[in-house]
Amino acid sequence: MFQENVILSRFSNYKIGGPAKYFFEAKNVEETIKALDKWSRLYSDGRVRIAEGRRPEARYSHAIFILAGGTNVLINDEGFNGLILKPNIQFIKEERDLIRVGAGVPITELLNYSITKSFSDLEWAAGIPGTIGGAIYGNAGAFGGEMKDIIKEVVSLDISGKKPKIIKRSQPECRFDYRHSIFKKKGNQEIIIEAALYLRKGDKKRIQEIMEANMDYRRQKQPLEYPSIGSIFKNVGLKKAKEAPKIPQNIIKTDPFPVIPAAFLVSEAGLKGISCGGAMISPKHPNFIVNVLGATANDVKNLIALAKKKVYNEFKIKLEEEVVRL
Repeated sequence: MFQENVILSRFSNYKIGGPAKYFFEAKNVEETIKALDKWSRLYSDGRVRIAEGRRPEARYSHAIFILAGGTNVLINDEGFNGLILKPNIQFIKEERDLIRVGAGVPITELLNYSITKSFSDLEWAAGIPGTIGGAIYGNAGAFGGEMKDIIKEVVSLDISGKKPKIIKRSQPECRFDYRHSIFKKKGNQEIIIEAALYLRKGDKKRIQEIMEANMDYRRQKQPLEYPSIGSIFKNVGLKKAKEAPKIPQNIIKTDPFPVIPAAFLVSEAGLKGISCGGAMISPKHPNFIVNVLGATANDVKNLIALAKKKVYNEFKIKLEEEVVRL
């Protein structure tokens, strides 16, 4: 049932990552529960250890880590000494005024569906990689929009107890915040299964025009020619940056509230184009650390640490990572 010694770089947008001792890709909830049951029966107490925190406890052979689209996760070079569970639940169906979507559906697929069916309110997501489940987990956003804006309900599987249980949450119960949700707080204790979305009918041509414009902007501003996991740091809210030196007003942007772009801070710290091993802080967009030549996770970690140190020394601002570390 479980694959062994699966190289995780295959499942990472970064093309970085060592082997998983065990790996399982679930196509539906039933497969997920069966896999968890088999996994728990391997241990006498009938329970499994959930990988927690910024650095999951990979030394535990009975730990579980939930991997979505691999677009916002820095997978370590040593791999993972437990079970990587990848929920690849894919379906899209209309239910009256809602669209119900499986957590494993790629965002690009949902965007194509919305264009075909003339559904609006997803234009902001054009160019965002990964899956719906991952986007909900981190409340992904761009161009003034966020996942929280279209969520009606999220269905998840709580695996923290002896028996998995289904949980349904309304939008307020998901506790969405800037690049955050209750699912991120719970870490790997819950697996997002599906979501019900509010999408309004719109003009197909206009929807497509906005998406194409957003994609063009990304091509111009972001280093899409190299493997990456998107923005490394969260943008900095003005309240958190009140002790910083005066920031030019034209630098402040709405995301979806006024923020100082992390890319500006990294750039002003003199780090554009700085490299370590095969990783480089992109000259095109300094909040991207790109894999230019067989980078390792340690190469990326070294650049993250350097950026944090330099930005703090220059601005007295502590950058917060947007990525999850495995």
